[in-house]
Amino acid sequence: MASPIAANKAELLAIANAVASEKMIDKAIVVEALEEAIQRAARARYGAENDIRAKLDTQTGDLRLWRVVEVVEQVDDYFKQVDLKQAEKLQKGAAIGDFIVDPLPPVDLGRIDAQSAKQVIFQKVRDAERERQFEEFKDRAGEIITGVVKSVEFGHVVVDLGRAEGVIRRDQQIPREVVRPGDRVRALILKVVRENRGPQILLSRAHPDFMKKLFAQEVPEIYDGIIEIKAAARDPGSRAKIGVISYDSSIDPVGACVGMKGSRVQAVVQEMQGEKIDIIPWSEDAATFIVNALQPATVSRVVIDEEEARIEVVVPDDQLSLAIGRRGQNVRLASQLTGRAIDIMTEAESSEKRQKEFVERSEMFQQELDVDETLAQLLVAEGFSELEEVAYVALEEIAGIEGLDEELAEELQSRAVEALERKEEASRSERRELGVEDALADLPHLNEAMLVTLGKAGIRTLDDLADLATDELIQKGRTEQRRGDNRRHRVEDKPGILAVYGLNEEQGNEIIMAARAHWFDEPETDGEDAVAAEDSQ
Repeated sequence: MASPIAANKAELLAIANAVASEKMIDKAIVVEALEEAIQRAARARYGAENDIRAKLDTQTGDLRLWRVVEVVEQVDDYFKQVDLKQAEKLQKGAAIGDFIVDPLPPVDLGRIDAQSAKQVIFQKVRDAERERQFEEFKDRAGEIITGVVKSVEFGHVVVDLGRAEGVIRRDQQIPREVVRPGDRVRALILKVVRENRGPQILLSRAHPDFMKKLFAQEVPEIYDGIIEIKAAARDPGSRAKIGVISYDSSIDPVGACVGMKGSRVQAVVQEMQGEKIDIIPWSEDAATFIVNALQPATVSRVVIDEEEARIEVVVPDDQLSLAIGRRGQNVRLASQLTGRAIDIMTEAESSEKRQKEFVERSEMFQQELDVDETLAQLLVAEGFSELEEVAYVALEEIAGIEGLDEELAEELQSRAVEALERKEEASRSERRELGVEDALADLPHLNEAMLVTLGKAGIRTLDDLADLATDELIQKGRTEQRRGDNRRHRVEDKPGILAVYGLNEEQGNEIIMAARAHWFDEPETDGEDAVAAEDSQ
């Protein structure tokens, strides 16, 4: 039986209960910390080589201290071993190979020991507190929480959330909003990150989801699921747009979000520091939703390019500045709301663009198909824009054009095929002059024109291509404005080498993986090589 340490039983239990209650952590963790602290102090007193254990009885407050020793025939380590004769004194019936306990006399914690024990307890409690904070907040990302501003450090706002602290970084704050220590703020829990110094609770007042959650608090129909915010876009502190839909035909989604005399939307606007909010009816039809998203501008026509994920919007001349908005704000928010790039142009610009394309395509057909201007223009007017369309479309579609018959249609298709072959051969010659390996021509989805483009970019071997990432090959370039440090920064993503050819991500992945295939091929050794190698050995 281990002997108890001389200590105030009530005091030990009181310490454990007080710390567990104050830090809101499991009492067992505090007790474990106390036991570890006592063990360290005892090792310092009796020797660090000893395997010393301590146990605090949470009911009575008794604290026992002992060391564990192994019973052996011949003692080599006096700190961890005892012989059979000595073992019999400690525990009746002890046998060789048993591990038994050797009770230790009480210890009085000196100043240094007490300080060391205190550090152990603080560290254990701190670790447990951090784990509790992480467990409490890890599943709350996306919620709105209210806290008190504790401090503002280097532009970042530290918020006291009660049992934890959160941070609103500079880029997640509403521009020009001034907060001071002691102010109450509401913010969205963006994410919770586990770090060595404790969980980092990242908050945001600039994220579109913050606005969506505010509407859910102010509009019961959104909270109940009758109305849904399908899309949201923000220019924090200035303007925002949301697309809403009602699943109850008797409820107007826009009117419900606005509220009586604008009461509901004004509550959100005030929380967002006067940010203007456009509430737009959401539509399954992309063109309709785009027209709504560009409000208050009037739209004449919408042309959607599904392959490029771009939208061409034509507006009257007097609506151009309204559609674009101040510093491009209106069209930028509409683009974020719809998830597509939007090009705004006037009726005159659209007409000029169409006329230019008409002339260019007509001249291309004249030259490549060796036809007169009238026939070339007729093909363009019927919607043909590429040689491939003429060459591989159903014969009936060409023959069905007024003024053409089946014989002429066959001749046009034959000339289109020949023109494509000429272009392919020209590209092949150019590709070889650039030094692009023939092996690249065997890869899927690549034609000779693409190989010429690769060659001009310095991609001439399978290894050159295999070293590329899919984005470097096919990513479409884009330019956007990002807010940071209360300023706007122009960010440009460089387009992929083959971006102009409209390859999708799946095709890009197949090309890259096919180029890497030779990396995994095992070299084959024929029979003669194997025999020669064996003879040489």
